[in-house]
Amino acid sequence: MEIAVGPPLSAAGGVTISEIDLAQPLPSALKLRILEAFRDHHVVVFPSQALTREEQYAFARNFGEVEPSGQPGSKRREVAHLITNLDKDGNPVDRSSSPVSNYRWHTDKSWHAVPPSLTMLYAVEVPCSGGDTEFANTRLGYAALPNQTKRRIAGWRVVFRWGVSGGNSVSAMRDDPPVDHPLVRTHPDTGQRALYLGNHASHILGIPEAEGAAILEGLLRHTTQRRFVYAHRWQRGDLVMWDNRCLLHRAVANYEMGRERRILHRSVVCGTKPF
Repeated sequence: MEIAVGPPLSAAGGVTISEIDLAQPLPSALKLRILEAFRDHHVVVFPSQALTREEQYAFARNFGEVEPSGQPGSKRREVAHLITNLDKDGNPVDRSSSPVSNYRWHTDKSWHAVPPSLTMLYAVEVPCSGGDTEFANTRLGYAALPNQTKRRIAGWRVVFRWGVSGGNSVSAMRDDPPVDHPLVRTHPDTGQRALYLGNHASHILGIPEAEGAAILEGLLRHTTQRRFVYAHRWQRGDLVMWDNRCLLHRAVANYEMGRERRILHRSVVCGTKPF
């Protein structure tokens, strides 16, 4: 079976792979082609898919252990998670103002001791326009730093905890204990370095918290410059997978969130401890 790998979607990353049905078993040769594209471009877009939540989960398992959905023993445990802007009554709501919303730059589950390697989202319903997801390439952001800055931040460790950003906390804290990860992490597959920060980053170990928060904010502004960002404009049936180890991402509040529905299915593949 042949697949079509398109040209880069932006200078910051992204590539499209078409002529493939992800609901079917994935031959080893195609898995290798996908992994090569993923390694080189960090974001892979598969358009025009038709996937159940079970089929998406099965596809994600090609790339490692998948975080389960639901409790042990649940019939719906091995399915993709539901990501939606709907409330419990099925009405669209605007949650973009929440300090822990997906509309802020983040990398998935950075407050875990072992964060995930990759995430994939499948578009079930999307707004007529807008509702994009942006990806910031923190490998490029790190590479563009002055050498003096690279030397200064080498070895620094960032404390992450759900519900905090830049030293500010929200009232509904979870019980997860704080963890610390390298501010400059090394990609386990390529050896390249990238910044690791974003929402849920509290402070830098060994530096006064206010000073560390300001440093993190400055680095975040640097690595989310437009030249380092790929914006994905969703079409129904898109499945997008991305590398959490060298990207930040956020949903974009550029649609009528209180009126239009946005429903996606998410699968998260377990990773390794950052170093």
